[in-house]
Amino acid sequence: MKQTIASLAVVVAGGFLLASCQSSPKVAPPPSGKSASLLSMEQVAIAAHKCWIASKDPAFKSYQMANELNSFSGTPRFLLVPAKHYGGKPLLVVQAQGNSRRVDAFGPLMADPLGARIGSDIARWQTGNPSCSAAA
Repeated sequence: MKQTIASLAVVVAGGFLLASCQSSPKVAPPPSGKSASLLSMEQVAIAAHKCWIASKDPAFKSYQMANELNSFSGTPRFLLVPAKHYGGKPLLVVQAQGNSRRVDAFGPLMADPLGARIGSDIARWQTGNPSCSAAA
């Protein structure tokens, strides 16, 4: 009996000793190195491509999307250009600058009736809601 208690005490002491050697609790992983503007623009660009282009939305049928997210100028952006003239003048520019999560949209399409929808879609996507349409 005394031998069993002694063995148990050794095992418990060994457990405490091992537990004290454990590494400290893990902290949150370091940031990915992406700026706030790039993170925000990635979110918006993925949703825009999915909802406007890949879904073949009739309102955006005559446009193509040109991604420029990996800009070294600190201004990640994407453009909507005429589908039949990819090198043409952008009709919509959606961008964020520096370390801000604020996304700006400008260009001729914003003055078009489609501009209100573009603005509300971008505002929704910027909050993290990837839905293609506003909730009813």
